[in-house]
Amino acid sequence: MTESFDWSAVRAFLLAAKTGSFTAAGEALGISQPTVGRKVSSLEADLGLVLFERSGRALKLTEAGRQVLEHATTMQGAATALSLAAAGQSSTAAGPVSISCSDLVGVTWLPELLVRLRRDYPALEIEVLTTNNLSDLGKREADIAVRHVRPDQPDLVGRKLADTSAGMYASAAYLDEVGELEELQDLQRASFIAFDRGEMMLQTLRSLGVDLTHGHFPLIAASSVMQRSLCRRGAGICFLFEPIGDADPALVRVLPQLRLPVPLWLVCHRELRTTLRFRVVFDALVEHLSGLHL
Repeated sequence: MTESFDWSAVRAFLLAAKTGSFTAAGEALGISQPTVGRKVSSLEADLGLVLFERSGRALKLTEAGRQVLEHATTMQGAATALSLAAAGQSSTAAGPVSISCSDLVGVTWLPELLVRLRRDYPALEIEVLTTNNLSDLGKREADIAVRHVRPDQPDLVGRKLADTSAGMYASAAYLDEVGELEELQDLQRASFIAFDRGEMMLQTLRSLGVDLTHGHFPLIAASSVMQRSLCRRGAGICFLFEPIGDADPALVRVLPQLRLPVPLWLVCHRELRTTLRFRVVFDALVEHLSGLHL
């Protein structure tokens, strides 16, 4: 018998053996008596065995049929167990789920949601990976990612949550030190905190009409939380999401008219959206982050 045999033929055989007739088996399966007969004949052909002795409409198992029935019954038990396991998995969100996001987003926006998820789904095991780099979801560096760029890989699915903006912030003490910053050219006498030594921030600022050099970025911190802490203590200007920066009483908005567009996306691998634990967390993130009115 090939490995690709028809399981429905085994079910037809099992019911025919149990009821003693193709007609009764067909009624139980919701198919016609001739269809049951064809399925059993197909199974006999696959096995190279005669499973029933036919006497009129009555069916009697052959010796080979009795042996096959024993194995088929075991198979049915395994299939039932598999079905129950799948049903249990589909009705209970359980297991590990990892979420990648920037540290400031994680610290500011996720704790309330994570506490609620743990309460509602105690079998979930949630790991938060805080990074300002893009996690490779294809390599399963994370299951779900909060990102600021639209996914372009065909195996990823994304949900745009908001068109947010980032602004410049500084402490009142720092602004007293460098003087009021009211025009773009005033930024030439300010110091900024950068994420890295790359050109991206410089290029972004130049596109907005702010022509700075690496010398304007004497402090580098890959962590947004560290940047905010430095900024609060008068180390210079940092860029923050407007909802986060505006809500911080220790910071003052600098040049409010200068805004960096930062879209907010929720991304995961396409295949994960069909698994309950990932879908539950993904949907909860969508609802929670969308509800922040960013």
